[in-house]
Formats: sequence, structure tokens, C-alpha cells
Amino acid sequence: MIAYRGAGEACIAAQHQPALVLDYARSRDADGVHLLRDTGLDGSDIPAAGRAVSPLQYAQLIRNVLRELDSADTSFMLGQQMLPGHYGEISHALLHAQTLRQALQILCEFASRLCPLLRPRWREEGALAVVYWMDSFGLPALRPALVEMHMTALAAMCRWLGGERLPWRFCFNRASPRHTEQHQVHLGQELRFDCHLDAMLIDAAWLDRPWPRGSAMAASVALRAVELEAARAPLHPGLLDALYDFLLERVRGAPTLELTAAAFDVSPATLKRHLLRHGSHFQAELDQVRTHVAIYLFQTRRADNDTVAAYLGFHDATNFRRSFKRWTGQTPGLLRDALHV
Repeated sequence: MIAYRGAGEACIAAQHQPALVLDYARSRDADGVHLLRDTGLDGSDIPAAGRAVSPLQYAQLIRNVLRELDSADTSFMLGQQMLPGHYGEISHALLHAQTLRQALQILCEFASRLCPLLRPRWREEGALAVVYWMDSFGLPALRPALVEMHMTALAAMCRWLGGERLPWRFCFNRASPRHTEQHQVHLGQELRFDCHLDAMLIDAAWLDRPWPRGSAMAASVALRAVELEAARAPLHPGLLDALYDFLLERVRGAPTLELTAAAFDVSPATLKRHLLRHGSHFQAELDQVRTHVAIYLFQTRRADNDTVAAYLGFHDATNFRRSFKRWTGQTPGLLRDALHV
């Protein structure tokens, strides 16, 4: 049985990220009553130790802050203080990471604690490293702000710990906003919109450059403590994360709803209901995985339609092209050409 967390499960320590979000909003004189509406938090300056909120409640807090502050820079400013954060040993481990590679390993391995709403996934292929961000709990309306927040968090942390601004390139799964000044201020000039995933790209040569704040001993001690804590109280991935992993491992075999439901130890009807509560459905999740795999093969291996079609289990390239256009609104050739610009 695959274990996962539901969006309504109280599993996010309120004194960690929610407290930082609340503190920032209060520093900007936001209305405290409106900030706390539907968040499960009270009016305390600092949430009590041991208090937890659900992903839906944390997301509501962010929505409240965005609405009350009504400023184009709010999501970016929230990201500036997000990582390494003040989350105990896991933050210490990030603080003492020796390289970008180690920081990404920590971030991805302990994503449920460090990035509870969007999960970072990291792939390295030849000269390119890609970090892409996935919605863990079905929050499409909030996704643009969450992406800005999380990309800023990673870029800002790397700049601080690495001692210089890293040459990230940023891809957004959305149309270009009317104004991109805040994106440029916080992320830089390398921005691309109308992509089919939210991703940060960097030359792999940056992965192993030593960071001046890095400490092998301090990072090792902190990681051991984090691993012990995780063993005592495992924090399972969100439903959409767990489903993505399952489908990704089996994407070449055309996994079915029935097979997937059995792996999650529920009926197909129950899995459908769970996904509906997360604003999704099985075919959409499978198509997303197939799209990401196709983009990965186009981007990193310069694969052609026949190669990708065979990899994904299509009978021929024609069926693949038809399906790909349904998934993305573009033909594979147009997207492949755009990726190689």
C-alpha cells in the first residue's frame, strides 16, 4: 500500500513556514483578523509548539496574505525568507550544505518538511540540471504565487550560501504577466513563459562548486538528526506527489486506473473521489507525467517523435503526435524547436 497525506491532514508545523508568512504580513501592517480566517491559527504572536495546520489551511493563510497586502512583490518577498528557514535540524543541514548538489539532495529528500505545498524534483542529464516544481495538493488558483515564492526561495538561498548569484534560467507554465518587473528583480532576466512545466535550469557545472558556508561535519550531524526524526515520525508525500511517483515509474507500461487504485489500496471509485477533492482526475495526472517525460527527452536527449512515441508505449508517432497536441495544445515539433532555441 502506498502511503500519502491528504490535503486536510494537519501535518505542517505552524511555528515553521506559517509563522514566517504570518510574521511578514504583520510587519506590513496587514489586518490580523482577516489574515487568520480559515487558517486554524489564533491571534498569538508565535504559534504554539506542537501546533499543526493542514496544507489547505496553510494555503488559505497565503491566500489571505496575498489578498490583504495586495502587492505584486508579496509572493517573492515570502520566498526570500523561506529557505533555509528556522525549522530545526533540517534548516541547519541546508545552511551547511557544501554544494548546490547537496542542497538539492536535501531539499528533494525532505521536501515534505521544507516545501509542503510544492514539491521540488531534480534531474541531471549531461550538462544540464533541472529543478521542477509540482503541486502536492491540488491548488491551481494559488499555483502562480506558490511558484514565484518557491523559485525565489531556492534562488535566494543559493545566492546567500554560494556567495554569488547563480545563473538560473526560469520556465513558467503560464502566460507572461503584463508586468514582469518583480520577476526580474528577484529572479533575473532569464525568464521564459508559456512553458509546460515550472522549472529552474542551470548548467551542471555549478552543482559541485564549493560553497563558502559549507561544513561537512555540521551538515552530517544535522542530517543524522533529521533522519532519526523522520524515522520516528515519517511525513508521507501528498496524494498528487505519491501518484506522480507511481505513474512515472510505470509510464512506459500505460498504467490504468484500476492498477493504480489497487496500489493505493482503494477502489477505483474512491481514488477518483480523492483526486476530485484535489481538483484533478486520473487521466490528467497520467497525461501530465507523459508530457513531462516527453519534454525531458526532447530537451536533454534531443529525441525525435518516433523515439519518444516508442518510449511512452505508443504504437506509432502519429498517435503520439495527436495525443501530445491534446496534452499541451502544441505539436511535438513546435515544442521541440522552442526548447532548443
